[in-house]
Amino acid sequence: MTGLNEAANKYFEKLDMFTTAITRAHGKNHPEAFEVRELFSEINEKMQTAGSVRPNLDVEFARLREITNNYTIPGDVCGTYAAVYDMLSETDQAYQAYQA
Repeated sequence: MTGLNEAANKYFEKLDMFTTAITRAHGKNHPEAFEVRELFSEINEKMQTAGSVRPNLDVEFARLREITNNYTIPGDVCGTYAAVYDMLSETDQAYQAYQA
């Protein structure tokens, strides 16, 4: 679970702030930002409660890939929004690698 833990340690504090910011800045034109925030919160909670046990995040990452069109950054968003998608994509890849 090292790669997943590294991604969490590297990104989750920023993702906590940034996912809230994108709901405020882009929620009107990108309502999926609210679900991205909610799914990140669920992933974060599962990671914290799992400890050294492997968390099952299949549903959350599958839904993130679906609502973000595989983390495709919309053309009308700011750098923070793009950073959220990049960090979530890298965390998702770490999770998928962990399962292999």
